[in-house]
Amino acid sequence: MIELVLTRASTNRVRFAISPLEEALGAVQTLFGLRGHPAHLPWLTEAARRASTLPIGELRLVLGARHYITDFLSPPPSGPRTTAQAQLAEVRRTPAEQVATELAMVDADLGALPDDPQRARDLLADQLELVWAELVAPHWPKIRETLAADIAYRSARLAEGGTALALAGLHPQIRLAGAVLAVESRSRARLELDERGLALLPCVFAWPRVGVMMVPPWQPSVLYPARGVAELWSSRPAPDAALTAVVGRTKATLLHALDAPATTAALAGRLGFAPSTVSEHLTALRDAGLLTASRSGRGVLYRRTPLGDALLDGSAPWT
Repeated sequence: MIELVLTRASTNRVRFAISPLEEALGAVQTLFGLRGHPAHLPWLTEAARRASTLPIGELRLVLGARHYITDFLSPPPSGPRTTAQAQLAEVRRTPAEQVATELAMVDADLGALPDDPQRARDLLADQLELVWAELVAPHWPKIRETLAADIAYRSARLAEGGTALALAGLHPQIRLAGAVLAVESRSRARLELDERGLALLPCVFAWPRVGVMMVPPWQPSVLYPARGVAELWSSRPAPDAALTAVVGRTKATLLHALDAPATTAALAGRLGFAPSTVSEHLTALRDAGLLTASRSGRGVLYRRTPLGDALLDGSAPWT
């Protein structure tokens, strides 16, 4: 069991973020049967063909560990918009001493890795970049959309009920008991969180596992499966023709996307629209009584009203 103790300094510093490199690491583990959700089968068909020619043998060795697979290969992101390129640059800046410390903790045979930690770091970073470019980046818009939807849902819970409600329901192996966030694990550890707080990282390739990052100097983080993985590789249904005729395609798409509360930025990222376009249409939908808007931290969360729900299911009086 891993116990993360929420202190006064950390309670208001729980944040959600997106880690592109966690998806790359999870993709390799899913591809080679180390973890996986049945919903990923459509992706696996293509990924297996692409991966057959990728020289990533050393990375596979690291990811084959049962208990610890290093933290430096997926440095905690600074926020929801952290890029894979920024994370890869940070990987390549990891001090040799940190690399050596973490590789020594990996419970797998790493004899094929160079003895020099800098060379080992750079080799693994190169292989991770290949995985990102070939297996994840082509699908990143859809993956990012799923992650953004999860964060929008969790952020709404954080705004409504504080840290306790935000942490509830992350995963059956994660529970909050008083000030202690307990994560079921083969490892035993206890860490008091400091002013850096706690990063919560949804991941589409995480299922069925959860993960905890707590090796210094990295920010304490919890990795958990994102909601909506089952629909990730399915085609998005086109907005209903009758609805589109009433409100237009963009507004209809936004109404469909708001099954969970979301901000303008989250919707823009998920749907590929310009933020200004999203803002304009959300304002029109709100003015028509189809959405409500409420402030959450520095952003504004939009929700469908009962009238908006009725319009979607065809029971509104003018449909």
